[in-house]
Amino acid sequence: MKSLGACGIDCNACKFKLEGNCGGCNKIKGNPFWGKCELYSCSHEKGHENCGCCNSFPCDKLVEALKNEGADQAIDNLKEFYESRDK
Repeated sequence: MKSLGACGIDCNACKFKLEGNCGGCNKIKGNPFWGKCELYSCSHEKGHENCGCCNSFPCDKLVEALKNEGADQAIDNLKEFYESRDK
């Protein structure tokens, strides 16, 4: 089962969770070792579980943040999450 961060990256497959002992974006409330996550803050300030629930999805901020992190897979994860909630 996937554990998605706000950006759609599967935390269970994230190299930082695996190698850096990260608890996952939701568990650490968007404060990974590298600093505050803008995407987590943005989605949660809007009351969303993740970026896939936002009316602006996929926004430029999300696409830019994911450009080196497998954007297509993360965006597909968010689409799948959103669609599964409607069933």
